[in-house]
Amino acid sequence: MPNQPLKNPGIAAVLSALWSGFGQIYNGQIGKGILFIIIQAINGLLFFVLIGFITWPIMWIWGVVDAYRSAERYNRMYSDH
Repeated sequence: MPNQPLKNPGIAAVLSALWSGFGQIYNGQIGKGILFIIIQAINGLLFFVLIGFITWPIMWIWGVVDAYRSAERYNRMYSDH
């Protein structure tokens, strides 16, 4: 398997912090990133019934942590040991 360029976990986390799902897309997890974007759009609508004030930050934090950890897993899988 040819060497894959490594992902920077910090960049993945920052992208996900700026917009949920972007860090996952950066990591090559396109479907997961789109799913996160859709979930946050729904959470945005939930602000109108107040539950969004709870669901939005939970999903946001989860997205940032997931993007970081996914980049680390990707790097372990494709790095030259």
